[in-house]
Amino acid sequence: MLNFQSPLFLRRVLLADAAAGAATGLLMLSGAGMLESLLNLPAALLKTAGASLLPLAAFLVWLGTRKAPSRTAVWIVIAVNAVWVVESFYLLLSGWVAPNALGQAFIVAQALAVAVLAELEYFGLRRSPSAVAC
Repeated sequence: MLNFQSPLFLRRVLLADAAAGAATGLLMLSGAGMLESLLNLPAALLKTAGASLLPLAAFLVWLGTRKAPSRTAVWIVIAVNAVWVVESFYLLLSGWVAPNALGQAFIVAQALAVAVLAELEYFGLRRSPSAVAC
């Protein structure tokens, strides 16, 4: 069972988000050519999305290693994650890309994973006595 009130919970979720973001970013950035044919998604889109995840992952590592993460910074992370989820579904629904079934599953799976992480960050922030207000 998850202990949302543990002072370490929020920091662990931030670090899990960093690890997932770095792994996905590196996969999309370095494997864009292979993923393009596998998912039927443009390599340029995959590279851009992958490259955008790496600075965020670095920031999440920094934030997750603070003794008391800034509440404002965590809210920004939650907002960025929410925007990622919305844009992922918009990408599917807009017709801008036409991924195959595996590509659709990839987009939906990563969006759902990001949504879960954002929700866990929200719970951790609400319950964290150690997060600082600035």
